[in-house]
Amino acid sequence: MADASVKLQISTLPDSPGVYQYYDKEDKLLYIGKAINLRKRVASYFNKEHDNGRTRLLVKKIATVKHIVVATETDALLLENNLIKKYQPRYNVMLKDDKTYPWICIKNERFPRVFSTRRMIKDGSEYFGPYTSMRTVHTLLDLIKGLYPLRTCNYDLSEEKIQAGKYKVCLEYHLKNCLGPCEAYYSEAQYNDNIEAIRNIVKGNFKESLHTFKKQMTTLAANLEFEEAQRIKEKIDILENYQAKSTVVNPKINNVDVFTVLSDESYGYVNYLQISFGSIIRSHTLEIKKKLDESDKQLLQLAVIELRQRFESQCKEVYVPFPITVEEGVKVHVPKAGDKRHILELSLRNAKYFRMERFKQARIVDPDRHEKRIMAQMKKDLRLSEEPRHIECFDNSNIQGTNPVAACVVFKNGKPSKKDYRKFNIKTVEGPDDFASMEEVVYRRYKRLLEEEQPLPQLIIIDGGKGQLSSSLKSLDALGLRGKIAIIGIAKRLEELFYPDDPIPLYLDKKSETLKIIQQLRNEAHRFGITFHRNKRSKQALDTELESISGIGEKTIVELLTHFKSTKRVAEATFDDLEKVVGTSRAKKIVTHFQQTK
Repeated sequence: MADASVKLQISTLPDSPGVYQYYDKEDKLLYIGKAINLRKRVASYFNKEHDNGRTRLLVKKIATVKHIVVATETDALLLENNLIKKYQPRYNVMLKDDKTYPWICIKNERFPRVFSTRRMIKDGSEYFGPYTSMRTVHTLLDLIKGLYPLRTCNYDLSEEKIQAGKYKVCLEYHLKNCLGPCEAYYSEAQYNDNIEAIRNIVKGNFKESLHTFKKQMTTLAANLEFEEAQRIKEKIDILENYQAKSTVVNPKINNVDVFTVLSDESYGYVNYLQISFGSIIRSHTLEIKKKLDESDKQLLQLAVIELRQRFESQCKEVYVPFPITVEEGVKVHVPKAGDKRHILELSLRNAKYFRMERFKQARIVDPDRHEKRIMAQMKKDLRLSEEPRHIECFDNSNIQGTNPVAACVVFKNGKPSKKDYRKFNIKTVEGPDDFASMEEVVYRRYKRLLEEEQPLPQLIIIDGGKGQLSSSLKSLDALGLRGKIAIIGIAKRLEELFYPDDPIPLYLDKKSETLKIIQQLRNEAHRFGITFHRNKRSKQALDTELESISGIGEKTIVELLTHFKSTKRVAEATFDDLEKVVGTSRAKKIVTHFQQTK
C-alpha cells in the first residue's frame, strides 16, 4: 500500500495520456512508464498484490511520482522510449542504443561515390541503412561494383576542373572499373542513371535494373556485338542470382516492417525484418532484459518504437502477431494466412534462432546465468512453488515379467548427477506389477533419505501415467511427504504430464527446454534401468549355465562371454573354436557339459 504522501500525489494525477516517473526517497529515478490514463495506471501499482518480487520491491521504494502529459498514446510511447534510453532506470527493460551500425552512402557530389561508412555527415548525402551486418554491406557493394562502373577517387570533379584538364584517368579506368568521368569520357547524365539504379537496388527493387540490362543485351545482340552482349548477360545473371537469394515472399509485399516476439523468465527477443519488393533488406533481433515480468505485448510495443527509430524506418505498414499501438499514420496488420503470415513466421524463426545462439553462448560464457534461467523457466512451466534444483525420476523394468527392477536417476541444476543414481531390486512384489513396484521403490527411496537426513528433491518425476503416479502418492502419504515434494507423472505416448488430483494433463510445447529436460530424465532413467535389468539377467544366465560346469571358473566365463558374446553361442561352438579361447582341457569340459544337457 502507498503511504499518505504518495496517495496524495496519485489523487492529483490527470486522467490523460502521458509518461510517469517513480523516484525513491533519495530522489533517484527508479522507473519510467507510459499510460493512456495516468491516474488509473499509477494507482494500479498500489491497489493490488503483485506476483513478481521485483515489482513488489519497486512499489515499496516509491516516494515520489512525477509525470509528463502528452496529447496521445502514441506520443507517450515515443516519449517513454526516449526517456528510458536517456536515463536507463534500474527497473526498466534494458535498451542498448548502438550508434555504430554501417550505412551505404551515396555522396552528395558531382559523379557521386558509393561506399560504406559508420559516420553520418549532414552534407546532403544519402544514407541507406543502417545494416546490422557488415557482410550484407560488402555483398551489396560487390554487387553494385559488378553491375555499374563507379569512380572511387575523391577528386572534386566540377565541370570547370574537368574542362581545364586537371585530372588524368587512373588504373581503375584501364581495369574498366571506372569509365573516366575525370576526363569527360563518361557523361554526367549516364552516371546519374546508374546512381538511380543503385538506389533502387539498395531498396530491394531490381525490376528497373533488370529491364534496362535486358534491353541493352537485346540491342547489342541485334547489332552483332556479341561480346558486349555476353558481358551484359553476366550482369543480368549476377542480379537475378542475388534477387533469388533475397526474395522470400510475394514481390507485391513492399515497404513493410515485420516484428515478432518471444520471451522467457529473464529476457525478451524481438525480431525485426524490413521487406521491400518481396526481399528482406534488413534483419535484426533485439535482446531485452526484463525487469518487472513484462508481458510480450509490452516488450513488443516498446521494441517496435525503438527499432523503427534506431533504423530510421519510413515504412507505413507493420506486420505483428497481435494488435499494438504504434506511431500515427502507420497501419498495423495482424496476418492470419498466406504470404503475409509466412513472413511473420519467418521473423519468429529468426528470433528463435537468435535465442538459441544466445543460450549456447550463455552455457559457455556464463553457465550460472544459463542455469538460473532454466530453473526459473521450469518452475514457471511446471507450476511449481520453488525452482526444481534437485529432481529425481523413477522407472520400472521387467521385460517379459522376469527380474523386476527399478531405477532412480538424479538431476541437479538441470544436469545428471550420476553419483546419486540408485537401482532397486523389487522385493515385496510377485510378478510384473508396475504399480506396486513403483509404490515400493518410492517408499524405500524416501524412507532412507529421511532416516539419513539427506536433502529431499524439489520434484519427483514418475515414468508412467495416472496409475503409477497414484501408487507413488501412496508412498508419499505413508511417509508424511504429500504436499512437501512436487510430483508429476509423464505418459510416454503423448508426452502428457499428470498432476495429483488433476484429471486434465498438462501439455508442454514440444520444443520447450522444460520438456526436453523431463524427456532427458525419463530416457536416462529408462537407460539406467534397462542396463541394470540386462546385467541381472546376464548374471542369472551365467549362474545357471556356465558356472554349473565343473572346473570352469569366473575368469574363464568372462573370456568365453567376451569372445562368443552369449551363453547360447558358447553352447553352439565347436571344440576347435573353444580350444582356441580356453585351451584343450576346459574346451573338453564345456563340450561334454552341453552334450549331456541336450
